[in-house]
Amino acid sequence: MSQISRTLLVSAAAMSLALTAAACGKAGTSSSSSGSSASGSVAAGTLSGKIGLLLPENQTTRYEKFDRPFFEAKMKTLAPNVTVEYANAAGSAATQAQQVTTMINAGVKVLVVDPVDAAAIKASVVAASTKGIKVVTYDRLSQGPADAYVSFDNIKVGQLQGQGLLNVLGSKATPTAKIVEIDGDSADPNAADFKSGFQGVVKGKVDLAYDASGLWKSDVAAQKAAAAINQLGAKNIAGFYSANDGMAAGIATSMKNAGIPNLPLTGQDAQLDAIQRIMVGTQSFTIYKAYQPEAEAAAQLTVDLMSGNSISSLATTTKTNGSGNKVPSDLLTPVLVKADNVKDTVVKDGLYTVADICTSAYAAGCKTNGLS
Repeated sequence: MSQISRTLLVSAAAMSLALTAAACGKAGTSSSSSGSSASGSVAAGTLSGKIGLLLPENQTTRYEKFDRPFFEAKMKTLAPNVTVEYANAAGSAATQAQQVTTMINAGVKVLVVDPVDAAAIKASVVAASTKGIKVVTYDRLSQGPADAYVSFDNIKVGQLQGQGLLNVLGSKATPTAKIVEIDGDSADPNAADFKSGFQGVVKGKVDLAYDASGLWKSDVAAQKAAAAINQLGAKNIAGFYSANDGMAAGIATSMKNAGIPNLPLTGQDAQLDAIQRIMVGTQSFTIYKAYQPEAEAAAQLTVDLMSGNSISSLATTTKTNGSGNKVPSDLLTPVLVKADNVKDTVVKDGLYTVADICTSAYAAGCKTNGLS
């Protein structure tokens, strides 16, 4: 063989090895930019087995309509051979504990849990961890040794609600302006964050004259609002704080029943009925926490934990839960939605169409606000 032939042969072999190494390197990393692959990691596309998705309740429309399908669709894309086992606790912490046990016994490799009760779920998280099952706590930060947490910046949510309320009140935002505050369920650590953020903005600028928990339930919030109206007097109330849209619906009903005009009313979750109330002025704004990026981030964390990949580029911060465990966290940014940016937020993102929002009862409000 000539010297030229030997040189060409060596070069070709070297090129082949380089391409093979590059291909193997690509296959061994996550399908997103979730960090360098760890020692012993495997390609997401070759993963198999089962993971569990446990959501807390079905009264709020978001979980069945958005969170679950977005999560499952992303998992199908990232790891098509992985089976998602699903359960909804229907608001019962005891039911959720049973569901976790069932999934542990079924041999799931990762549990994605949005806890009904952040403290009550601790024993289930410990049990899963003891079995070597990774735990991603979703939307609400559970107690126990969780491996990752994905949610929104909940203090920021409360701050947006507080500043939004002050903006709507305008010149009526005075230290004597009486505000009725209806918080979420104290079993949910997010409720404490929302309250902390909200009160941190408004305290001293308005009078938080009535403060109660609506337990995330429309009927309970309606009862609390009615009690506040009876206690304070309808004419003496300047506005209502509702920690979410579900409770805002109940509060709006109590306001209507008491003959109160459209006072400032806050919300959160960008539910369809809340967007419709915003169009006609019976709710001032909501906080939009885009479900798709949250659900997809949870799916990516799940796949990375299964693969043995680093989660550091997604979970860029740390939250300490109620049991003192430090949990790598991915906190997304919430957005305040008013009548003038509905089109650029929930409609643009495909959450709802204009037709969904502007049904006959809300058509005039939509027209007034330029939503068509």
